Amino acid sequence: MTVGKRAGRSSLVIGTRGSTLALWQAEWIQARLTAAAPDLSVTLRTIKTSGDKIVDVPLAAIGGKGLFVKEIEEALLRQEVDLAVHSMKDVPTALPEGLEIICVPEREDPRDALISREGKRLSDLPQGARVGTSSLRRQAQLLHYRPDLSIRMLRGNLDTRLRKLRDGEYDAIVLAAAGLRRLGWGDEIAEYLSCEVSLPAIGQGALGIEGRHDDAFVKELLGALDHRPSRTAVVAERALLERLEGGCQVPIAAHATVAGGTLTMDGLVAAVDGRRFLRERIEGPDADAKTLGVQLAERLLAKGGDKILSEIYGKA
Repeated sequence: MTVGKRAGRSSLVIGTRGSTLALWQAEWIQARLTAAAPDLSVTLRTIKTSGDKIVDVPLAAIGGKGLFVKEIEEALLRQEVDLAVHSMKDVPTALPEGLEIICVPEREDPRDALISREGKRLSDLPQGARVGTSSLRRQAQLLHYRPDLSIRMLRGNLDTRLRKLRDGEYDAIVLAAAGLRRLGWGDEIAEYLSCEVSLPAIGQGALGIEGRHDDAFVKELLGALDHRPSRTAVVAERALLERLEGGCQVPIAAHATVAGGTLTMDGLVAAVDGRRFLRERIEGPDADAKTLGVQLAERLLAKGGDKILSEIYGKA
């Protein structure tokens, strides 16, 4: 595909956060756009988001949605950048008017990963082990599996979190496998946590490329990168999250897969301490991804998820 100057555009600006992982992800998209349109100048603009500025408070305590995307979306609307590269799990289900997720490339490994100081697996950690995570979703599932664990707040970029582990602040930490693999840090992983133990966050492992609804040029350019099975799975997961009215930091999880025209999705709602734990599965045609996500959410609410979520939101 040769596009670029022919379409009246000679340059594009990608908006991104400035973390090591965010820059890797933006550069990955940049390389693919440059390959598709060699005459096109593609540059990056780093933007500091609210989530980047507040690093000493648990995300769940900050409140609000879009902590890692809001300022980038504002730059998109002001036409200061032409597209934004996000980790899909950071993107709220409701987008600002005029913006849309144009492309979801093929998803990386969606699982959570355990990194421990001595390479121990989750089941082998000592009684009362200190496990670092900033996610209430991970906390709830870890405590459901191992109620004896001491869950400690962990914020910061990937390299900061790994340094804190090495410095002895934690016995183990839990991170998204996708980020570790993208940065070439897969060897640090002691154990990939199965989805039975730790169901991933909505959209985990997937990138979302956001752009303006009326930007036909960017849509055409990114079309070849869109991976239909990944997009379909993410649509189903986000439909569940939207129905549950959940944010990034609520103990809600979902993971969908698409094969042979069938979508299979597991969903979870749990209390923060892991004592109340609801999990359901749904299957159906992948063309009905959004409907299936809503139906799975309804099942979880009917089983008592509404009460769990009401209590969590009431304390927020």
